Amino acid sequence: MMQSNPYNLAVGTGAASFPPYGGFPVVRLRGLPFNCADVDIFKFFAGLDIVDVLLVSKNGKSSGEAFVVFAGPMQVEIALQRDRQNMGRRYVEVFRCYKQDYYNAVAAEEEGAYEVHVSPPPAGPSRAKSFSEKEKLEYTEVLKMRGLPYSANKPQIIEFFSGYKVIEGRVHVVCRPDGKATGEAFVEFETAEEARRAMAKDKMSIGPRYVELFPSTREEARRAESRSRQ
Repeated sequence: MMQSNPYNLAVGTGAASFPPYGGFPVVRLRGLPFNCADVDIFKFFAGLDIVDVLLVSKNGKSSGEAFVVFAGPMQVEIALQRDRQNMGRRYVEVFRCYKQDYYNAVAAEEEGAYEVHVSPPPAGPSRAKSFSEKEKLEYTEVLKMRGLPYSANKPQIIEFFSGYKVIEGRVHVVCRPDGKATGEAFVEFETAEEARRAMAKDKMSIGPRYVELFPSTREEARRAESRSRQ
């Protein structure tokens, strides 16, 4: 029988009680091999429905940490049971984190200088959202999409942005080297202002999944396209 409060489950070390992390289904990994790739994380969480993997780097080098977003809270409960299991010769810590921590890592990804800052527990219902988020970021003509269904294709993405001026030849669905989709895509618009306007579609759905949008750059899109071709 499904428990009415899954966040009371005791999983991993020191998991008897958890602060209220909210319903965003994300975990943080620590202790990853420095040559870890997203495909290794998919294997580590085999059988679970992963929406996004963000490998954290510091000064261009792997930090041994990652954030993994799942399709729902119960997937997180199962993922936490893999705390301290081995990946190669190293055991990996799997623990809860805040949605804010994940967003901070995403926002810092382009700057290449991410530092880990664990958010303090919320003071109460009136806790201000420090990431008011994407409005404060600088926009170019490019948006990055996360959380796409793995079957999503270019026509579906163009349809998603119906009413916005998308450059149809500049829509790139990101794939891993083995050809499987990562759940990410890059979309270029005619102007930076049009890209900002298209952010109105943030957290709207394609199929069964809601899609998150982030400001990006042509350079990041080119790097992703180059990795897809390797």
